[in-house]
Amino acid sequence: MPETRPAQKDAYGLILDAIDTGLYKPGDRLVESELADRFGVSRTPIREALQRLETQSLLTRDGRSLIVASLDHSQLSELYVVRGELEGLAARLAARHAAPEEVRVLRDMLEADQALVSDPDAMARANRRFHKQIHLASHNRFLVQQLDLVHRSMALLASTSIAADGRPEDTLREHAQIVSAIEAGDGEAADQALREHISKAFVTRLKLDAAAVEAAE
Repeated sequence: MPETRPAQKDAYGLILDAIDTGLYKPGDRLVESELADRFGVSRTPIREALQRLETQSLLTRDGRSLIVASLDHSQLSELYVVRGELEGLAARLAARHAAPEEVRVLRDMLEADQALVSDPDAMARANRRFHKQIHLASHNRFLVQQLDLVHRSMALLASTSIAADGRPEDTLREHAQIVSAIEAGDGEAADQALREHISKAFVTRLKLDAAAVEAAE
C-alpha cells in the first residue's frame, strides 16, 4: 500500500514533535485513539510510530500503557557527557567548514534572540535552532545524525535549564563566544567554548533537579 509509509513517517514526526515541544511530558500516557484524533491520522500508522518510539527508548511501558520516558540521574549524566563531546566536535568542524553565510545566520540568531530573554519557552526553542545550525555547519552528516538522536533524548527532560534565573542572559553570552570562535576559524576555541556551554547547562540542570527534590520533601 503506497500510502502507508508516508503516513507512518508523518505520525512518527508528529508525535516526536509533540514530545519535543512539551505537549507530552515525561510520564504522560499516549493512547492510540487519542493520538489518531488529535493528529488526524489513522490508528495503524500511529501504532507503528509508537512502536518505533518505544524501540528508541523515548517511550516506555507502564503496565499495558505506553508513557513518555524520563531520565534518571545516571542517564542524565551520561547524556550530557555524550552531548558535550559531540557538540564540541560539531563546533570544531564548523570553525573549519562553515560558509560565511552560515556564520551570518548564527550572528543573526544571536541578535534576534536578545528579544527572547524574558520568555524561557521561546529561548529554549531558539537554543535548539542555534545548536542545530552549528550541527549543520559542521558539514558532517553522520555527526548531525548522532546529534539528532541526542537532542531527541533531551526532549525527555521535563523542563528547560534556560528557565533558571540569569540563565537566558548567560546562554546568549556563551553563544556569542562560540560564534566568535567559529567565525575566527579557531576550532580548538570553538570546541572548548561549546563544551563549557554544555557543562554550565548541566550544572544548572543539576541545581534545578536538586531544588525540585528538596521542595517535594
